[in-house]
Amino acid sequence: MTIEFSFSKKHLEMREGIRGLAKSVIRPQALAWDRAGGIPEDFLRNMARLATSMGSNAMTSGLGDESDGARADLADAGDRKKKLGANLFGVLAAEELSWGDPGLLLCLPGPGLGGPPVRASGTPEQKKRFFSVFKDLHDDAAPLQWGAYGLTEPAAGSDVAGIRATCRKDGKHWVLSGRKCYITNGARAAWTVIFATIDPSLGRAGHRAFVVEKGTPGFSVGRIEDKMGLRASETAELVLEDCRVPEENLLGGEEKYVSKEGFMTAMKTFDNTRPLVGAMALGIGRAAYEYTCEFVKKNYVLSRPVPRYAAIAERLARVGRGLEAARTLTWRAAWLADEGEPNAKEASMSKAMAGQAAIRACIEAVEICGAEGSIAKDHQLLEKWFRDIKVYDIFEGTGQIQRIVISKRLLSDLKAF
Repeated sequence: MTIEFSFSKKHLEMREGIRGLAKSVIRPQALAWDRAGGIPEDFLRNMARLATSMGSNAMTSGLGDESDGARADLADAGDRKKKLGANLFGVLAAEELSWGDPGLLLCLPGPGLGGPPVRASGTPEQKKRFFSVFKDLHDDAAPLQWGAYGLTEPAAGSDVAGIRATCRKDGKHWVLSGRKCYITNGARAAWTVIFATIDPSLGRAGHRAFVVEKGTPGFSVGRIEDKMGLRASETAELVLEDCRVPEENLLGGEEKYVSKEGFMTAMKTFDNTRPLVGAMALGIGRAAYEYTCEFVKKNYVLSRPVPRYAAIAERLARVGRGLEAARTLTWRAAWLADEGEPNAKEASMSKAMAGQAAIRACIEAVEICGAEGSIAKDHQLLEKWFRDIKVYDIFEGTGQIQRIVISKRLLSDLKAF
């Protein structure tokens, strides 16, 4: 297979534009957003408008040209060619925005993580109905809208097959009961893709996916999490108590669930989003790495034959190598998605390596810069990056889960995941 990572002039110009925006507008406000626990909606609206004007859904995970429900799917090769490069540009944009502030990307209005399963498995009517709520960005009087993705439960995060939220058919409705936790934008979402099971003993074969709309009786918000990092982003608990969902909100209809389609819907979402999560981690890791390099240049003369200086240089070189390698994996996973090729293994590789490389970059930054770098008022961004980065080895599947996925796809004698 030929791998082509050359970017168009338009893509490079757009990346430079986002980089300039991150440097001059986003990063100067990052600490204030972190302390306030949120980002002003006027700013989010303007950022979402910018994303749609760029003609890409890269920054809003589906808000762009799919928000009006006009596109049914990407089934034929012609449609795929129209979107060629969208995923690859998405990871470029995600890295630059996260270099500015990773919380912003998670806060932008649009379908968010709920978009991929609706696009992958929804009926044409469902896509039109649920994406249509996101098209009023240019009407200042219209409220901003978000979508969300509800899979994780208190006792079932990494083990997706172990979800315990239940669903049962009752006439023309499905009745859902259970709890979902750590849901990004869960409290303010117009709708949330909720996974439940008809029978926990069936494992993945029992999974069903529903689009549960805000205000549905029996559907409520529990607590809003007080997090260590990504504090500008809302993370909520969702509660379903005999929640009655119309049968037309069963994602894809009954025929989708003859085998393990519900579980595969969840996995397709991860294949699309894990490279983006890896790119977000790289943005944070690169920010910490660049900060540390500047700190070292100002405070040390590494050319001097001092053992400690040689050790610092080696540590920085190791961090730089790790970030570059992870970036290449992330680009490849996104490129495969643009080509319409299976990318589950590559998506897991990119997410696993990028998270670890970025965590290492932040740890080394704090250690090399020492007390001055982590405590001094002028260096509080370093402390914020250190708090923000840990979750990138956890959400969208922990590093351990990624390694299991990778090994099962690499080793032919293990059952496919």
